[in-house]
Formats: sequence, C-alpha cells, structure tokens
Amino acid sequence: TFNMMEDGSETLSREEVAQLAARQEKFIQSLQAALVRIENKTYGICRVTGKLIQKERLRLVPHATMSIDAKNAQNK
Repeated sequence: TFNMMEDGSETLSREEVAQLAARQEKFIQSLQAALVRIENKTYGICRVTGKLIQKERLRLVPHATMSIDAKNAQNK
C-alpha cells in the first residue's frame, strides 16, 4: 500500500507539472501576441474600449489587452 501511495503522489506531481507547463505555454503565447501588437502599433490599446491602457497596468501585466475598467466589467 505504501508503494501505491508513492505512485499516487507521482501521478499528482505529473499532473501539476502538466498544468504548470500549460499555464507557461499560455503566458508565452500572450507575450508573443503582445509583440505582434507592438509591431502593429496597437499595443496598449484596450480591445474593448479602444482607449489607452494605463501604463501601470501594462507594467504589471505586459500582455494585457484590456483596461482595468473593461476587465472589471467583463468579470461582473
């Protein structure tokens, strides 16, 4: 039974690693999309309102595509 517990924790660990890898892949894709927006001169423009995203938000979330107001409205 101890071996079964060890095997179970290994499986969980693999699942956690897979989830982490998926999150990292999504983050990388978001950053690549931000680079495309920089090239297209659309970086920092909210895709919902069309207004500029605050610099502070872009410093914290460089791949942001929405302003804080638009993001909050979406989450309601």
